[in-house]
Amino acid sequence: MSIEIAQQLRDEVVAKLKQRFVGRDEVVELIVLAVVAGEHLFLYGPPGTAKSALIRHFSQAVDAPYFEYMLTRFSEPNEIFGPVDIARLREGVVATITEGMLPRAEFVFLDEIFNANSAILNNLLTVLNERTYRRGAELHKLPLLSLFSASNSLPEDDALRALFDRFLLRCHVTNLPRDNMNQLLRAGWDLERPRETTHAVTSAQLRELGAMLWNVDLTRVNDVYMDATFKVRDLGIDFSDRRAVKVQKLLAASALLCGRTVAEASDLWVLRYVWDREEQIWPLRALVNGLLEQTKDEARHPLSRPAERVDAEQVSRELDGVSGEIQQGGLSLSAVARAKERLTGLADQCAWVEDGKAREHLVGRARELLAKLG
Repeated sequence: MSIEIAQQLRDEVVAKLKQRFVGRDEVVELIVLAVVAGEHLFLYGPPGTAKSALIRHFSQAVDAPYFEYMLTRFSEPNEIFGPVDIARLREGVVATITEGMLPRAEFVFLDEIFNANSAILNNLLTVLNERTYRRGAELHKLPLLSLFSASNSLPEDDALRALFDRFLLRCHVTNLPRDNMNQLLRAGWDLERPRETTHAVTSAQLRELGAMLWNVDLTRVNDVYMDATFKVRDLGIDFSDRRAVKVQKLLAASALLCGRTVAEASDLWVLRYVWDREEQIWPLRALVNGLLEQTKDEARHPLSRPAERVDAEQVSRELDGVSGEIQQGGLSLSAVARAKERLTGLADQCAWVEDGKAREHLVGRARELLAKLG
């Protein structure tokens, strides 16, 4: 029955979201993975890249309470968790009115979460980690399935790093390349059209599917995952024992979404999304791509399929071309935007260069050129 729910989720939710949101297959897959695994997802990228729209449309496809809020430095806990019940307070009892607020939601989206002040931050840590909310003697056990967040910056403050650490999955979302613009405009126009909301699955079904995680056999992937854990740490990523244990839930969720009750090495694709800093994204992707190339599992997750190797010399020549344009100077704003778009695409291709030293060199060149463009 649970495997049937997984198929229904893919057919009725994932497939339809991919049709509506051009070039956002990766984000759609990660949203669903997070929900099945019962983990949290952070989306990093500039405004206008459909981050909040994706979460919102996913929540509309699921019959479950949803809460959304954009945080500012001036946001107060009452705006997120609910106000104090004044009538009860007159009786000497501190009680919170949680109707329609975060404590009642099964899906939550908090935009610009790193704007949270200390009063909200302390509560969010327990919400994410323990799924509880406490106010005085009150203790609310939350029905939260997954919390999603987005920001165009990464945290530097230690207190915010602790919050960031609670997001097991991190996805870098960028503007779509020029080639996708025509399709994007058509799909975007269709998204603006009013339509009747229909629920494809229920939260109860998702919980049933999530309960199947513990029935997934991880035996086949244990050794390769243990080895991969240390390779991830060798990249300088803060991949703690706690996070390493939790990622096993992602491996199991990937298997379930592929209709399997046995995890395979191809499920290691989830490791692409455990980075801490932006400069780790491409080296981590290259590492995981190398691991996936050695797998031949048939029932693979869509994000686990290795791409063809990239010609390092061709990438180098294209980087030379962009470098020459920058050196000439006098680039218009549109030319700068095109150059950034091209460099981002080349950086993506670098992850598929076979030779490690060449790959590292090319990624470094792409970053340097992007830095020159500002």
